[in-house]
Amino acid sequence: MKELPELYSDILTQLGEDVEREGLLDTPKRAAKAMQFLTQGYEQSLEEIVNGAVFSSDNDEMVVVRDIELYSLCEHHMLPFIGRCHIGYLPSGKVLGLSKFARITDMFARRLQIQENLTKQIAEAVQDITGARGVAVVIEAKHMCMMMRGVQKQNSQMASSVMLGTFRESQATRSEFMRLIGK
Repeated sequence: MKELPELYSDILTQLGEDVEREGLLDTPKRAAKAMQFLTQGYEQSLEEIVNGAVFSSDNDEMVVVRDIELYSLCEHHMLPFIGRCHIGYLPSGKVLGLSKFARITDMFARRLQIQENLTKQIAEAVQDITGARGVAVVIEAKHMCMMMRGVQKQNSQMASSVMLGTFRESQATRSEFMRLIGK
């Protein structure tokens, strides 16, 4: 089987490019390295990412982390989608280290993905790790597959949400979360 740089060289050639021209000499290697970075989430596990950063706490009030940047590739066109993730949870004896929310988001975003599934994966991961009474995740993103090709709508943005536990059962809890993230 061919290595990634060879495959990128084949793609460039099939597009009509000369892979021997100066500007493209190292492009297949750079593109392969970039793709490996952009999909590194396949090489990571939730346990590795969290690395034991779950702590006992008697806090039972809502915790919200807003505006976590995310960069992913859509599984349909392998084009980027870029956005923000907001996560809220109601602790039940355990809290998660703050940086772990960004790491969990990145782990799932660094896979070929659709936004709806990414939202659900993040919510379920936070639920699994913390045993929270409820978890809420909202993602807002711009999709290059919609902006650069197809319908070419530059100002479109997609929002997706997953509500688990108390966030799903209680309108008041859901409303508080939405207010805290500015929605």
